[in-house]
Amino acid sequence: MAITLSPYLNFAGNGREAMTYYHGIFGGELQLFGYADFGMKDMPDDGLMHGNLQVDEGLSISASDAMPGAEQTWGGTRVYCSFFGDDLATMQGWFEALAADGSVGMPLEKQLWGDIYGLVKDKYGIEWMFNVSAPGGWSQQD
Repeated sequence: MAITLSPYLNFAGNGREAMTYYHGIFGGELQLFGYADFGMKDMPDDGLMHGNLQVDEGLSISASDAMPGAEQTWGGTRVYCSFFGDDLATMQGWFEALAADGSVGMPLEKQLWGDIYGLVKDKYGIEWMFNVSAPGGWSQQD
């Protein structure tokens, strides 16, 4: 049995915009469903009730807009999205695209555990960790 973990992100009214932005970076198939699609009259017509970006078998991101006032309870970082893999070119491209409109917390560079690692916060305040496997690096150990 395979187990997957998919982040479900919550936005303060700009979920549709954020998911479209992520689609532009990661590619894949994007589905967006608004509150109006389900006849919810007490919610904004253009609000995102549920969105899903299916990039491939191992990568999907879901999201919705928060209920009114929810963002006031979030505080600092709510979640980190973490990529592990060995495709440096792809992950470096994603890192740079997210950093272009965001900020780099740690540059994407070789770390003492042998892998390449970096941290970037995107323009929506979501933090993304990238760990690119290196032969013999920590992430390659049993």
